[in-house]
Amino acid sequence: MRREGSYGAGPNTDATERLTRRHGARSKRGRIGGGRRVQLVLLSVVLAMGLFVVPASASVGDRLPEFKECVQICERENCGPDAEHHTPIPLHHRLLLWTCPAECDYTCQHIITSQRQSANPPQPVVQFHGKWPFHRFLGIQEPFSALFSLGNLLAHYNGLYNKILPNMPASYSLRPYYVMLAYVGMVTWFFSLIFHTRDFLTTEQLDYFAAGASVLYGTYYTPIRVFRLDKNTPRRRSVLRAWTALCIALYICHVAYLKLWDWDYGYNMAANVGCGLVQNVLWTWFSFDRYRKNRRFWQVWPGLVVAWVLCAMSLELLDFPPLWGAIDAHSLWHLGTIAPAVLWYNFLVKDAQDDMANSARLKA
Repeated sequence: MRREGSYGAGPNTDATERLTRRHGARSKRGRIGGGRRVQLVLLSVVLAMGLFVVPASASVGDRLPEFKECVQICERENCGPDAEHHTPIPLHHRLLLWTCPAECDYTCQHIITSQRQSANPPQPVVQFHGKWPFHRFLGIQEPFSALFSLGNLLAHYNGLYNKILPNMPASYSLRPYYVMLAYVGMVTWFFSLIFHTRDFLTTEQLDYFAAGASVLYGTYYTPIRVFRLDKNTPRRRSVLRAWTALCIALYICHVAYLKLWDWDYGYNMAANVGCGLVQNVLWTWFSFDRYRKNRRFWQVWPGLVVAWVLCAMSLELLDFPPLWGAIDAHSLWHLGTIAPAVLWYNFLVKDAQDDMANSARLKA
C-alpha cells in the first residue's frame, strides 16, 4: 500500500496540485492536501452507542499560530464561492466527506510538520486535533490502522462462519455466547475501521463505545465458561440472570457517565483496563489449571493469547510519531491483535469439542 503523501513531494490530491499552482509562493502554506434473548439485548446495547457524541479537545499543533494562519490563507484562497477562489475536490474525497476547510486543515498539518522537521534545530512532530499527522490514502485518514481494523474484523468473521457455526451444534449451551462474541467483535472492528477511515465526532464515539462493549462482553462471557454458568441448574440460571443484568447496567452507566457527566479519557482507559484484567486473570488461571490436569498443549492457548495481547497492548504506551507518516504505535497494536483472534477461535472450538466429548463419555 502506498502512503498518500508518497504520491508527490507533499500531501497528495489533484486538488492540492491545483491549489499550489494557483496561488504560488504566497499561498504555498495553504495547499489542500444466555441465548437468543441475551444476544439481542447485548447487541442492541452495542448498536445504540451511535447516539452519543462529545466535543473534541485541541492539541499542540492546532494551537500553533503558524498553523492557524496557514488554514486561514488556504480557506481564503481556495474555499470561496467564486471560481477564482474555489478548488474542486476529487470525487473519492467528497465521498468520504472531505470538505474544502477539511482539505486545508489536512494540508496545513503536513506543511507545518515539514517546516518543523526542516528547522535548525529540528522541532518535534506534534499532534493536531488529538491525532498525529498521517498521510492519507484514497482519502482514508489512517490507512494502516484502517487496514488492520479490517483484518481484525475478518478474523472474527472467519471465527464465526468457519469455526463456531460449522463445529458447534446448536444444542451446545455455550455456542450462543461464542456467536455473540463474534458479532460484538465484528461490530467493534467495523466501527474502528470507520473511525480510522474518517475521524468525526460521531465515528470517534462509535469506536470508543464499541471498544468498551467488546471488553465488557469479554468480561461477561469469561466467567460463564470458566464457572459454567451456562449449565441448566436453578442456581446457575439465577446467577447468570443477575450477572447479565449487572453487565448491562455497568455498560449503560459507563456510557451515561462519559456522555452526561464527564468525557474522561483516563477513566475510560481505567475502566477498560480493569475489565480486561479480570478476564485475563480468569483465562490465565483456567489455562494453567487445565494444562496442569490434562497436559494438552491447546489448553495453554488462552494463556498465550493473554501474553500476546498484553505485549501488543504495550505498544500503545509508546505513542511515537508515525513512521513514514503512516505507521504509528496504535496501528501496530491493531496489527498485533489479528493473530490472537484467530488462535482464540481455534481454542474455543477445541475446548467445545473436548467438553462435548467428556459429556458423551459421562452419559455412556
